[in-house]
Amino acid sequence: MVWMMWDAETSFVGRVAELDRIAAAMGGNRLVTLSGAGGVGKTRLAQRVVALGTAAGAGTEVAWADLSPVRNAHLLAASVADALGLSDHTPRLPADAVCAWIGDRRTLLVLDSCEHLPAECRDLAGDLLTACPNLRILATSREPLRVRGEAVVEIEPFASAEEAVALFADRAAAADSPLIDDSDRQLAASLCEQLERLPLALELAAGQLRSMSLPDLCAGPYRAVDLPPAPTRRWPPRHAALRTTIGWSHELCTPQERLLWARLSYLPASFDDELAGQLAGGGPLSPGDVGWTLVSLCDKSVVVRKDGAYRMLDAVREYGRMWLAELGAEQELAHRHAQYVLAQTRQAHREWFGPAQRNWYRRIGFLHSDIRLAADHLLATDPAAALEMLGNVTFFWVCSGYLYEARQYLQTATVPAARDRDETWVQGLWSLGLTLTLQGEQAAAHETAAACRRAAAEAFDAEGLWRAAYLDGLLHLLEGRPLAAVSGVETTEPAATGTRPEQLTAPTALCRLVHVFGLTGSGRLDQARHEALELRDLCAALDEYWTRSYAEHQLALIAFLVGRPHDSVRHARAALDAKQHIGDAFGIAMVMDLLAIALGDAGEEPAAAYAFGAAARFWETVGHPQRGTPEMAALRGECEDRLVRRMGLKRYGQTFRRAVTGDARSLVSWGAYGGPLPEQ
Repeated sequence: MVWMMWDAETSFVGRVAELDRIAAAMGGNRLVTLSGAGGVGKTRLAQRVVALGTAAGAGTEVAWADLSPVRNAHLLAASVADALGLSDHTPRLPADAVCAWIGDRRTLLVLDSCEHLPAECRDLAGDLLTACPNLRILATSREPLRVRGEAVVEIEPFASAEEAVALFADRAAAADSPLIDDSDRQLAASLCEQLERLPLALELAAGQLRSMSLPDLCAGPYRAVDLPPAPTRRWPPRHAALRTTIGWSHELCTPQERLLWARLSYLPASFDDELAGQLAGGGPLSPGDVGWTLVSLCDKSVVVRKDGAYRMLDAVREYGRMWLAELGAEQELAHRHAQYVLAQTRQAHREWFGPAQRNWYRRIGFLHSDIRLAADHLLATDPAAALEMLGNVTFFWVCSGYLYEARQYLQTATVPAARDRDETWVQGLWSLGLTLTLQGEQAAAHETAAACRRAAAEAFDAEGLWRAAYLDGLLHLLEGRPLAAVSGVETTEPAATGTRPEQLTAPTALCRLVHVFGLTGSGRLDQARHEALELRDLCAALDEYWTRSYAEHQLALIAFLVGRPHDSVRHARAALDAKQHIGDAFGIAMVMDLLAIALGDAGEEPAAAYAFGAAARFWETVGHPQRGTPEMAALRGECEDRLVRRMGLKRYGQTFRRAVTGDARSLVSWGAYGGPLPEQ
């Protein structure tokens, strides 16, 4: 599994005894919690444990769930599902979907930063351990989770002065201020003791060496820098060393750096220069000032930079939020942040059908935690804006596997927005109907589609009518009624098939796609192929991927049905190549099934068996045992039976299982480009 760690850029120093204790605890317990004060190094130790591989064992899948950006407790299980690569398309609760997905797999799940959701993490961990017999959990938290059977490894500051000095020396060298002689090492040792050997405190202190000498650092005003009276959050006594050091770093910052620190602390996760500039600019900080001030905060280790993005460590962010509260600027910043995110989603929605599409998939993915935060704020302050924003990102979220949270947010936002019944309301209904459809809630989806159609007519919303027609058509296709799908599109005025290329928009393109699917399903293959080729070429000229991938899927199916298996393989691979740019696990599963059928018909039996295994892998990811348009089921069954007869059950099963346990990205790449079957 693919997972991300932020702080592994710097070298790992010491901690041999702690690693041995963690290994011993994990050897006999299914839940191990690394507990300790903020800044003591829990996350880095967890990263090291996973990197060494001793905790996971052979054949164990590892998933890392960073919980620090999760502000909404109801989205905890959905965030864990995302970390597992699960893109569930069923109406199940995310916790149930995660339990079913892990099942009896050998899995190590890391729950990092549980302290702000203690009850929810406790409940989720307990449920997962009960339902998944081969699951082990490694958690990091300032307090134990208090789950039965939990082994707690208390993480303290460095046990020895040698380890503390070694870490400080390493970070000092990274700041271009290496320790030169014994005098430097003695000063460093004294400073490390003052800082109680706390790793984050040492890193922050070393960061100051970019702007001052070691003697000046040691002689500086080292004292607790208290907030004004009645701080909004009290730090426990054992956090005093860290708070003192962060306060000291704060005091050594310029006024502009302190202001930027406070403003950036509002952000829930990683951010880039654009987001920092839009959020933090204003007043004493001009847009130009934000850039160089951010560089200065990175030099001081207040902000961590990696691959063009930035992030604050939890304890540093928490300190900044306390100052932000004291400044009384939280609501102003929340409004500014929400307006920026809303503007981004508007642009993404406008440019979805066109050359910017794949970049917007990446951008919306990057802003995922920000969209959640902005949605929570707007639901409380401006429900109509919240509904607009959620409608703008629904298609992106559906492809990216955020179906559950899209539905939950949309159901919440559509209630207060119902009184307006404008284009935003129409878009919200369409978005909700789409999530219901893809979760298999057909009855509710039909009701919502009908409401969307009525609302679009009342609002004279032409695009809304097209979207309602697409939603109706999609429901008909999934329910095995291709003629109804064709009729629904053709009775929408003006008819989708008569739309000129220069008039093609996202809604009309979606309807044309439904028309192609319906024509294919009803046996009108020549017309379907003509329209699919035209739509595919129009999308290719626009450098658009989502619609193009489904047009290629239909061309692959048509080629198979008319006895051209090699053409079918070519089109299926082109569809997978397009989907690599945007994700879409549901669509990938559909295309992989079709690729397998075409490969089998072309006489490439091992490749066909492998493609069926890959398809099963993706169907499981979306929570469906091979779903798609109903006519595919018979084709699948016939092809699999033929492969088993030709290859033998044992060989077919071995090849199939190799793909089922394969890496998702590698499977899609193989599907798109072919070549030898990947080795395990």
